Amino acid sequence: MKEPRADIAARLKELRELRGKSPDDLAQALGITTDEYVEYEAGQKDIPASTLQSAARLLDADLTELLTGEAPRMKVFAVTRAGGGVRVERRKDYQYRNLAANFAGRKMDVFEVTVPPDAGASGTHANAHPGQEFNYVLEGRLQVRIHGNDLVLLPGDCIYFDSNYGHSMQALDGRPARFLALII
Repeated sequence: MKEPRADIAARLKELRELRGKSPDDLAQALGITTDEYVEYEAGQKDIPASTLQSAARLLDADLTELLTGEAPRMKVFAVTRAGGGVRVERRKDYQYRNLAANFAGRKMDVFEVTVPPDAGASGTHANAHPGQEFNYVLEGRLQVRIHGNDLVLLPGDCIYFDSNYGHSMQALDGRPARFLALII
């Protein structure tokens, strides 16, 4: 069985080719180098969830299709039971579960994100992607870095921000932090 990264990379390449776009086209639209994009497509480098989401939009595809190879089917409602959702193993630092993957035509993506206590210990990598993001802390203490600001969020705290600005999260106190992320 192929590892999930290789499967996602193959689907990304196939969708790009079906849409008649070159690696240069997609790299430029994603704001990354062509070399970095080619590494993603070859399965040599983890693809950040935000980059996957942007690529899906650029390719007129659903993020669920890129992640699982299947299109979502639910059009009126979709239920995700406790512990369910589509796991997204795209970044070493964070663990994602897409909680609305089965709903077709989503206008936003909803993730449960767990940041392990050691994530970012050697310098947290900032992500930036088109759109807006809302994060609601469920457990742990979470340091959010955005546009030169360091904020500490506690359970029940939330932040809404322009995700075009570089942002990163780090769990504090040697314990994981878990939050809901809504990306529009």
